[in-house]
Amino acid sequence: QVQLAESGGGSVQAGGSLTLSCAASGYSITRYCMAWFRQAPGQEREVVARIDPFLDATYADSVQGRFTISKDNFKSTLHLQMNNLKAEDSATYYCAAVLGDSKWCPFDSGVWGQGTQVAVSS
Repeated sequence: QVQLAESGGGSVQAGGSLTLSCAASGYSITRYCMAWFRQAPGQEREVVARIDPFLDATYADSVQGRFTISKDNFKSTLHLQMNNLKAEDSATYYCAAVLGDSKWCPFDSGVWGQGTQVAVSS
């Protein structure tokens, strides 16, 4: 069973950058879909970016062009490079992993990390 641990959150001013990392342990992540979700207080959890086992990435419209997800199968690590951060990006960010393919990534049935907080001040 894969276990996930996020790091890299913090406080930054609007326009700044942060890189989140998610270290996976216990199993190879090569066959896993992985994703970053976020949840702000009082709001629904939303997917920010996902990457499938073939390393094809998709993004939420709100972060397209600003965020980049990457997966290092050798180091069993997932990253989220976040540039030009906005106040509305403030949330707790969660890493998730699930066995899947390019069309099917049932993250609700997968493994989740504990989350890392991102605070963007305007």
